[in-house]
Amino acid sequence: MRFLIALLLLFSGLSAHAQEACEQQVPCQLGDRSYHVKVPDDWDGVTPMPVMLHFHGWMRQGTLIVKHGRISGATRRSGVLLLAPNGRGKTWDFWDDSTDDVGFALRVLEDAAQRYPIDRSRLFVSGYSYGSAMAWRFACEAGETVTALLAVSGTLRQTEECSAPVDVRHVHGLRDTVMDFPMGPGGDEMYPVALWRRQNGCTEDVQALGEWSVTRHDTFRRYLWEDCASGKPVRLDLHARGHFIPRGWIKQQLDELLAQGS
Repeated sequence: MRFLIALLLLFSGLSAHAQEACEQQVPCQLGDRSYHVKVPDDWDGVTPMPVMLHFHGWMRQGTLIVKHGRISGATRRSGVLLLAPNGRGKTWDFWDDSTDDVGFALRVLEDAAQRYPIDRSRLFVSGYSYGSAMAWRFACEAGETVTALLAVSGTLRQTEECSAPVDVRHVHGLRDTVMDFPMGPGGDEMYPVALWRRQNGCTEDVQALGEWSVTRHDTFRRYLWEDCASGKPVRLDLHARGHFIPRGWIKQQLDELLAQGS
């Protein structure tokens, strides 16, 4: 009898878990807020996964992110678990360090860790537009948890102070007029990552690595600062176009990071 009761309890527990299951368009509830999940194509259901926490753009939600070819198309093919939090009012409060969105995103990570085996040593934080600025804010306030920042077309004020150094990869269009390209004094095109160069203790010794591309649609000029006291490099990719997520850029960054054992 005790054995039968134990089996009933086990199956009722599994049933309850199944009812709580959330993935892709079905949000994971977290109090009065929520987030979305996309698992990689080849996950075996057991192995801990690297994670990419991606903040959506203004007036978007995680429902778009988990089906976005340039975002979830990258994570699902790179073996990375995608977490897409939903911002209040479809936006983010990234303007200063009083925001509660960083705490919410940390709770998302903890909740996801209860649902999936995750590799906390490989946490990539990403975002586009307002979401990129939110990713910067998260990295500034919770940098000790972040392996790398993958930011697209959005920054914070370069005078902000951050808690910890982070491996940074930022891409921005020189003709961006939505989240304007943050040109520095005297037309300094490398100013968009001035905050992270200072935070990471990088010297002025920058490597201009020349042009590179993932697809025929976009060509980037990459600048790399790797002589940094933190040991964490800063990369800046520039292109000649406006405000968008370049095709293949996120996938390329994930593959490079995973290949180097980050």
